[in-house]
Amino acid sequence: MNIPVVTIDGPSGAGKGTVARNIAFELDFHLLDSGAIYRILGLAAMEQGIAFDDIDGLVALANSLELSFPYDQEHTAIILDGVPLGQKLRNQTVADAASQVAINPSVRKALMDLQRCQARAPGLVGDGRDLGTIVFPDADLKIFLNASVEVRAERRYLELNESGQIVERSVILRDLEIRDIRDRTREVAPLVPADGAHVIDSSEKTVAEVVTEVRELCEAKCLT
Repeated sequence: MNIPVVTIDGPSGAGKGTVARNIAFELDFHLLDSGAIYRILGLAAMEQGIAFDDIDGLVALANSLELSFPYDQEHTAIILDGVPLGQKLRNQTVADAASQVAINPSVRKALMDLQRCQARAPGLVGDGRDLGTIVFPDADLKIFLNASVEVRAERRYLELNESGQIVERSVILRDLEIRDIRDRTREVAPLVPADGAHVIDSSEKTVAEVVTEVRELCEAKCLT
């Protein structure tokens, strides 16, 4: 059975998650937050006492994870082995763990398989950095959502401010610039538009405008 897949890749802060959730809601498709995958494995490894250099242990753990991403129009939840993770993924310790588990190719392959398992009927919308290039190269529709680094930094600043976190705009901008260079120049799965991807710049567009544009592309592909 051919499962329709829509991929939305792009840099941090471009709005991928919000757009993906809205499109999944409209299509009544499953949702994949691929950016959380490595954090989930890092968190699970720490909780189960698996060392980050225990490649066999990490691969076995990745193969055993039961994941789902239930959502509504406003929020996406992450459920691991039947338990909601809530804010457990949103700290620096887990972020550091994610970076360490992502180093090994065998672990990356296991997590790629885990992502591909999320493609279930009636369809899947996923957001990430290499979904269209590596994970789902045959996706029915590929989007590369971009925005200027200044706009992305401002969005991130407002998001953190609303949650009560005090961070300087300049620090966020610097961190995004560093992350962009790292993501776009890494040897494995660099951040680039996939072949055949529709590139959308959201710098001067509202979320509603981007969602409408993506929806029209879905309609043109007869995915609605």
